[in-house]
Amino acid sequence: MPAKPAAKSKRARKVAVVGVSLSDCGRVDSATPYALHAQAARRALADSGLDRSAVDGLASAGLGTLAPVEVAEYLGLRPTWTDSTSVGGSTWEVMAAHAADAIAAGHARAVLLVYGSTARADIRAGRRTSNLSFGARGPLQFEVPYGHTLVAKYAMAARRHMHQYGTTLEQLADIAVQARANAAHNPDAMFRAPITVDEVLSGPMIADPFTKLHCCIRSDGGCAVLLAGEEYVPDTAKPPVWVLGSGTAISHTTMSEWDDFTVSPAALSGRQAFERAGVRPSDIDVAELYDAFTYMTLVTLEDLGFCAKGEGGAFAGKGRLTLTGDLPTNTDGGGLSACHPGMRGLFLLVEAVRQLRGEAGERQVRKVGGRLPELAVASGTGGWFCSSGTVVLGRG
Repeated sequence: MPAKPAAKSKRARKVAVVGVSLSDCGRVDSATPYALHAQAARRALADSGLDRSAVDGLASAGLGTLAPVEVAEYLGLRPTWTDSTSVGGSTWEVMAAHAADAIAAGHARAVLLVYGSTARADIRAGRRTSNLSFGARGPLQFEVPYGHTLVAKYAMAARRHMHQYGTTLEQLADIAVQARANAAHNPDAMFRAPITVDEVLSGPMIADPFTKLHCCIRSDGGCAVLLAGEEYVPDTAKPPVWVLGSGTAISHTTMSEWDDFTVSPAALSGRQAFERAGVRPSDIDVAELYDAFTYMTLVTLEDLGFCAKGEGGAFAGKGRLTLTGDLPTNTDGGGLSACHPGMRGLFLLVEAVRQLRGEAGERQVRKVGGRLPELAVASGTGGWFCSSGTVVLGRG
């Protein structure tokens, strides 16, 4: 008998972001986290133009005893694909990577990523207190009793970079100044008034070398992102933004297991994402990076390959990160000025999509000739550089 012809492999579907939204953000004293989830989800569906019946996947983390089961119930969804990965601020880029893979493989049609938090309102109302660490069990028991707080871990890493590469406090402060300059053009940003390097440096000390304005704000808010297979794109209300490539990586939880304080897991996730997308860092028009502290922005720029290791301070200067700079970064104002209700990584994806669609209003980035940006990268960081997820998005 003649040999049977080899079976043709089924072509994986392309995956697009078809809907994005924010819930009410900033100071939201009258809503629950569940209500912010629902508000963001409804708005994302409306933004997409798709019916909720198309959604068969849900990804959520950070709320409920059985996340995302409780969120799905509250939203009235019965997903057949779900993800509750929780790796801090990078959770949403990791989830987006998982969702895109699932859709491409035919395991889901449309996946909703949704988040909401009343971190600020809860403290204001006395429902919770500020947490200095993530806990004192497991490996963390060897650090927490000695006052090794969350912010102290970032501060130590920043000091190491300063010692090793000559990075200055002024360079770190300038990152906060540029984030605020971008926030000035965002009507939804929590803080919009301009700040100066001197004001950053002279603020109250939080953890040496970080003063208050080196650190992210605390806000309420939520957002949602809807990803779908390419067959849904003709029925959507907005132009698609395609998921071109993604990468994920984890590093450590105890500082003693971190090989190099000046290198984050973005060095791995970024390389994966760019290679899989078939682009280079120099091709990127807009960068949305996790910025719980100014040092996070600096080291992520280095690790994603926008500049060499140790050159982040100089690279981020001269207004390069502003809306009219060479690499507009955190165009909504980021966690340093716009909003930071907790695991902020999903907000990075929302802003990247809005920039690529040309929907960013006053803060819209334009290329030479007034053209819209074509490529964006969203890179989230979890824990104290413990995890990273990077997603490359493209327009058209």
